Amino acid sequence: MKQKLKQALSLREKQRIVDSSRTPAAVLLPIYYKQGQYYILFIKRTEWVEKHKGEISFPGGAHEERDKTMLDTALRECAEEIGLMPDKVEILGELDDVVSVKTNYVITPFVALIPWPYQFKVDGKETEEIIEAPISALLDKGYSHQVTRGSETVTTYFYDYRGRVIWGATARILNKFLEIFAQVMESK
Repeated sequence: MKQKLKQALSLREKQRIVDSSRTPAAVLLPIYYKQGQYYILFIKRTEWVEKHKGEISFPGGAHEERDKTMLDTALRECAEEIGLMPDKVEILGELDDVVSVKTNYVITPFVALIPWPYQFKVDGKETEEIIEAPISALLDKGYSHQVTRGSETVTTYFYDYRGRVIWGATARILNKFLEIFAQVMESK
């Protein structure tokens, strides 16, 4: 599965968003194999972070000057938020950039295979909790609706996993990943 997913991600033409009025950010979409199935790791943000209070998201954050690349940003944020060390991460590819309307970020998502088991360390400042969701529990379980803002109509996605709602930019990233994952699984 790893090689097929890596290939599927590499064959796509990544949609980049270049907009200097938005803050660049990056996230890691961490997947791992546990008890016969693949899982995605999410985090729940604390209530005292400046942005995205209490929301379910992927580990990641804003690009900083010390980051040479957007991948450096995603890996640094993962180390800070959940103690996932960069040398334990195998990058499989990138997904399309996504805009976070609420916070004016352009988010670059990286899909990564991570080891399991792993001793995560929730930082408690930005991250309150780690949430593990089997991919099978998310496939075809999302719902969407159209929202019109001015002259633009946007599709918004929502995933409910055990009473936790994944929405916004995280749900758009998840939706794209699940489409690709489902295609890879069909081609087995």
